[in-house]
Amino acid sequence: MDEAPNELICAERDRAGLIRLNRPKALNALTLGMIRGLETFTHACARNPQIYGIVMEAEGKAFCAGGDIRAVSDWGQNNPKEAERYYIEEYQHNWTLQCFRKPHVALINGLTMGGGVGICLYGTHRVAGEDISFAMPETGIGFVPDIGGSWFLPRMPGRVGLYLGLTGRVCRRADTYYLGFATHCIPAEKFESIKAAMIEGEPIDPVLDGLHEPPGESALQTLRGPIDRLFAAPSLDDILRGLEREEGEWRDWAQETLAILSRQSPLSLKVTFEAMKRGSGLKTLKEALIVEYRLATRMIRRHDFREGVRAVIVDKDQSPKWEPPSLAEVNDGLLQSLFEALPEGDLQLKDYWSPPVVS
Repeated sequence: MDEAPNELICAERDRAGLIRLNRPKALNALTLGMIRGLETFTHACARNPQIYGIVMEAEGKAFCAGGDIRAVSDWGQNNPKEAERYYIEEYQHNWTLQCFRKPHVALINGLTMGGGVGICLYGTHRVAGEDISFAMPETGIGFVPDIGGSWFLPRMPGRVGLYLGLTGRVCRRADTYYLGFATHCIPAEKFESIKAAMIEGEPIDPVLDGLHEPPGESALQTLRGPIDRLFAAPSLDDILRGLEREEGEWRDWAQETLAILSRQSPLSLKVTFEAMKRGSGLKTLKEALIVEYRLATRMIRRHDFREGVRAVIVDKDQSPKWEPPSLAEVNDGLLQSLFEALPEGDLQLKDYWSPPVVS
């Protein structure tokens, strides 16, 4: 699991560092070896003055479905220290990418979730092909949106990020552009020309701007009114009550949203709501990752994560039995304890380069 000679293909070619995620049968889910390879190659490209920037692409129908959840679930129960290593190195790479000073262009087509978001969101450019789909579906497996989710979700338009974090809704191309996840919308058939331009060291902004195509109307933008109104409620219970009472034009959407939330882990919903609230007040991504490391290393040890992975990924019966089974039974003491500093010390992230200034 530590080494990934074939799962990740990295090469320097003329002016570009080229990365290909090459685990298509597993939807390019990230192993620890792949994360280490990404980190090592990013540093090599940073050091090489001939490298203008990095281009990342993926083999198969998915860009990256996230972390290797099966492995993490097993570690959470049988080898927690290995799980901790995974999150330490994954979050370090997220922060490294945030601080990387050269162009980093992700060519994204297909499924992109969780950890797959983390390996591209913090780069400079994210190109959405016509089949891109983006989601943070962690509450459905007894986990919490991590890889900086408590940082970037609250900074999406209005209350849309909170809505996405709680429901795990899948977003299509127009949505990803509206949210700011995608910087450009370009057909996948033109990805090779983008890569060629990077290899030649052409300034990438005019190249991408020239190929960009308007993605059309965003379904999420259409929903902004009810999302902003209902998800601005001061508590999760108030959000649910508002959805229950919704009538008129948005009633069907509200009922559908209620049905989705009723299937998610109650503990995960409460933790996510609290994480989003806290994250909106943080000053840097690094602060968010430190808190999320506390949450991640604690959540993977709990029943809901094990049960969520079983129901959704292993047995695929889609019938998890959550503990506690309802929001009312989630103890406030338990909720707050998940956010407390770790007794053995919090996550230490290295600043290899100066982090960007956030205005």
